[in-house]
Amino acid sequence: MSGQTNPVVSTPHGAVRGRYEHGVAVFRGIPYAAPPFGPRRFRPPVPPEPWEGVRDAGSFGPTAPKPPYSEAFARYLSDPAIPGDDCLNLNVWTPEPGPGARLPVLVWLHGGALTRGSSAVPVYDGRTFARDGVVCVSINYRLGVEGYGLFPDAPANAGLRDQIAALEWVRDSIAAFGGDPGRVTVAGQSAGAISTGALLASPRAQGLFRRAVLQSGAPEASDRDKVRRMVRRMASRLKIPATAEAFAAADRDQLLRAQAEVGRFSSPVLGGPGFGIVVDGDVLPRDPLEALLDGGTAPGVDLMMGWTRDEYRLWLVPGGLLERVDRLGAVALAGARARCHCGNEVVRGYRALRPGAGAAETVGQLVTDHLLRIPMHRTADARPTGSSYLYEFAWPSNLPGLGACHALELGFVFDSGDGPDARRLAGEGAPQELADAMHGAWVRFAETGDPGWPAWDATHPVHVFGDGAPHTAHGPLDAEYDLWKADVTAPRGTRPRRLVRR
Repeated sequence: MSGQTNPVVSTPHGAVRGRYEHGVAVFRGIPYAAPPFGPRRFRPPVPPEPWEGVRDAGSFGPTAPKPPYSEAFARYLSDPAIPGDDCLNLNVWTPEPGPGARLPVLVWLHGGALTRGSSAVPVYDGRTFARDGVVCVSINYRLGVEGYGLFPDAPANAGLRDQIAALEWVRDSIAAFGGDPGRVTVAGQSAGAISTGALLASPRAQGLFRRAVLQSGAPEASDRDKVRRMVRRMASRLKIPATAEAFAAADRDQLLRAQAEVGRFSSPVLGGPGFGIVVDGDVLPRDPLEALLDGGTAPGVDLMMGWTRDEYRLWLVPGGLLERVDRLGAVALAGARARCHCGNEVVRGYRALRPGAGAAETVGQLVTDHLLRIPMHRTADARPTGSSYLYEFAWPSNLPGLGACHALELGFVFDSGDGPDARRLAGEGAPQELADAMHGAWVRFAETGDPGWPAWDATHPVHVFGDGAPHTAHGPLDAEYDLWKADVTAPRGTRPRRLVRR
């Protein structure tokens, strides 16, 4: 579209001018809420001030404050940092700006353990969705202590409230960009998937989306004491009270350094204190998993969920943790048993299912099942027949040791694997046919609610990407699932339960 005038679209807060790139229109850095600093720090989001004239939307907006990845993780994960206070912004890629097109919409929530990440990560380029007829929106939201700190003098879950404000912006504005506000899919990976699970359970988000995708993150709420410990440890390092008022008065860079220091031992495998979404009696009245298992939450929302075969390898390979866990052997297995609140029979069952596997693989798969696969199984079991689809990503990275690790599927979902950032995880020569299959499934799901394989039923179909040609396996994790169901030592309420299918 060379020589074509840059597109201008009106939003409720003012007009924005985007760019035509690669045959689609893209608008970057559109504010959906006011800058969350000054008197608005640690407070719920409020609408941005309207502007006069046409605001340029050619560049990504500021990213939320966050510490950088450690050197070990930065080898594999890109995380641009863009300075500025106006960090509650979003981006839109669309094939047809202007009302009337009524195209499906995919809203992307980035991962990063609720402490890192942004919509500016190059792998999340939404042009391929727009190329294929889906309006793609990616958002920034508050992170770490700014978004998920728990204080006695401020509301909880500011980052989740930001996401709801962005979805309200989509409801009110997306038709002007060619999207259909009645066909919105919320999709997220890792922390973005956990956020999506919370949105499914939040009364304030009901009616804002029709479909949801949870990639490598299950519905959950963090323990409030665990989040408070993070805040108290930061306060101790900074020598200030553990209040929002005191944190708001602290230097922002010092806050980020303290956050990075007290959170360095937190990981999905090792546990430890960390930031997370909490039950607050307001925006999130109940634990999201419990709400979904009861069946009264988001009954009309189509759901797609999945995992990578070797999630744990991204958590253990950087920094040499995998080798250390293998050396610990029985000690590591005992720690995993405590981490997963399961009995010895579950650990012995996993070892029997994987003869010859080292301690790291057993621990990694045990924790992955506890955090991801078992909650997803339970959620799909509890939902109406025909409304849920499960997948597994199984293609191993071309880089040594990573296998089919956490986040590897992103370059395939976005069909952005030819970029240098996707190659950080995948290496050279990622198969384009796999990207075609995965990206095509996500497009179909956004369009129709059916990604192209059988919906979840009593045979437990899981569509496998990357282990040969895409195919559907039935009950591939039933043996592990049965171990958890038979575990009589697990605390009440933590075991999978058979639920009546409605």
